[in-house]
Amino acid sequence: MDEFDIDRPADPELDAPVLIEGLPGVGHVGKLAAEHLLEEFDAELVRRIHSEHFPPQVTIEDGRTRLACAEVYAIRDAERDLLVLTGDHQAGDGPGHYRLTEAVLDVAAAFDAERIYALGGVPTGELVDEPGVVGAATTDELIEELEAVDVEFRENEPAGGIVGVSGLLLGLGERRGFEAACLMGETSGYLVDPKSARVVLEVLESAVPFEIGYDSLSERAEEMEEVVKRIRQMEQGPTPTEEDLRYIG
Repeated sequence: MDEFDIDRPADPELDAPVLIEGLPGVGHVGKLAAEHLLEEFDAELVRRIHSEHFPPQVTIEDGRTRLACAEVYAIRDAERDLLVLTGDHQAGDGPGHYRLTEAVLDVAAAFDAERIYALGGVPTGELVDEPGVVGAATTDELIEELEAVDVEFRENEPAGGIVGVSGLLLGLGERRGFEAACLMGETSGYLVDPKSARVVLEVLESAVPFEIGYDSLSERAEEMEEVVKRIRQMEQGPTPTEEDLRYIG
């Protein structure tokens, strides 16, 4: 295999699409958001990216194997044409992150994309009931647009910057003339977080714009709420029984 092998199953004509990235990361926020877009719209696979920088493994579904890859889908039935990048893995090394990002930017350029939104999570270290969305962007104008849809831009946050493809899409994208922003939902950092994915999508929905439903994501959020309740109960210890309370009194 070459450093990158890119399959091109389709080349639809798109009108100045927006590229949306949702690879695995903190709370799987970006990946959940990207997968929800693919569920809600009629998505067509346009690129499949294989690379020696991905983990040396295959995924298995119903006994069938698939080599680790990233995929780009085109969506043409939204109010705005979209390209959605997702996959099961990020690159496993620094050079791989750079080269994967350049490959993605090549795809964006081939389809005449003008703007990029990277989606992800920002860890809080604790459970979050009402997550907000923290942003970073390559231009002051884009910051103003996103502030108007309730994205927060905080000084020196996230601490340590934005790593992986999400960060490099902004850094390398700006060097290649793309407007780019990263939308990060607040999340604990140690649980898969569909609630945070939803608030990120709601911001994206206003910024792009487009309209989607949230039923399936809401169901996943409710399931995760039950997990969170059990975690909080364990943190607080067992609820005292009536006999315990009589003894304490």
